[in-house]
Amino acid sequence: MKFLYDDESFSFEALRSTGYAAYGGADLGEVLVTCRQIPEGDEEAWSAQWAATAARIERIGRDALAAGHRVSAREALLRASNYYRTADFYRRENPAADAESARLAKASQQTFADAAALLDTPARALRIPYEDTTLPGYLFLTDDSLTNGSGTPRPTLLYHGGYDSTLEEDYLALAAGALRRGYNVIAFDGPGQGSNVREQSLHFRPDWEAVVTPAVDFALTVPEVDAERLVLVGTSLGGYLAARPAAFEHRVAACVLHDGVYDFHAVIAETAGRAASMPGGMEALMARNTKVRWVVRNGRWTFGVSGIDELVKATEAYTMAGIADHITCPTLVLDAENDQFFKGQPQRLFDELTCQKELISFREDEGAGEHCHEGALSLFHQRTFDWLDTLLAV
Repeated sequence: MKFLYDDESFSFEALRSTGYAAYGGADLGEVLVTCRQIPEGDEEAWSAQWAATAARIERIGRDALAAGHRVSAREALLRASNYYRTADFYRRENPAADAESARLAKASQQTFADAAALLDTPARALRIPYEDTTLPGYLFLTDDSLTNGSGTPRPTLLYHGGYDSTLEEDYLALAAGALRRGYNVIAFDGPGQGSNVREQSLHFRPDWEAVVTPAVDFALTVPEVDAERLVLVGTSLGGYLAARPAAFEHRVAACVLHDGVYDFHAVIAETAGRAASMPGGMEALMARNTKVRWVVRNGRWTFGVSGIDELVKATEAYTMAGIADHITCPTLVLDAENDQFFKGQPQRLFDELTCQKELISFREDEGAGEHCHEGALSLFHQRTFDWLDTLLAV
């Protein structure tokens, strides 16, 4: 789906940011006036213009908060957080040494934290024990989870993103829709994600059950979590990251793969092979292809490797081959007709599942064919939560 840009990556990321308008994370006019200042493929302009918009909207939020306008402040700060995340998206050449990247990421985190405190039921910031450190998270509760000041157990989603998602994005991507339907949400960033890679140098690991099991341990200590109705959800690369622990962690009642990922290594290896077959190799391919440039740069950072050969090697274990048939909980696999990253993989994963399962395909002609159904958030939530409602008898 083309949206504002011919450049496939710019089009997708603009659509991604705009789609969060469904839950107050963007305003269409703000997106349009920002994007019209950004030329095709100009990553520097992308960062500068989105950062300027984010700062302008943050000032609205700060002024509203100072004047006692709680709802106005919350809404503006939520949009600012999304725009700061978008401004930082392409700053991946050397993010560890990029002061502006660090500033934008921190601004996205802070504006969201301030917005989260202004929700009708304020979100709780979490630190989830993990090995010798902790992982950041948020607990989002429905209003009736706090009846008479004590925790009322509710069906709860344990949720994380993927290759580039951030904890702050998780509210817009899933939690806001879940809360409306009576689900609590524990969202968290794992190794390789969000502040964990930037501040703790924690990189992705293929055995994601080592990440999810401590998160499940933590979730089961929360009074508002119904231990019999805990659902694991992963977005984008999270479609692998959630699928793998579902094969080992049997305390989850269901798993939602948004979207299904069978073999992440195959994607990286195909990119490396395509580069090797052309004059100039990977440098030439990255110079002319925004998506490839971003995938490689982001991978170097989040996997803690120095180049494409190391990235190919590091992703070898990221496959569900020989693992998918160990999943026993009911599993929902989502698919996108025009997925530019994992086309065909949801069906392949679905075919190897032996548990109770369902595959839902989202089509281009219904406006939902992009990777993770960006731009069709309401449809994604309707189909996913209707499945969960029926399964869990919510």
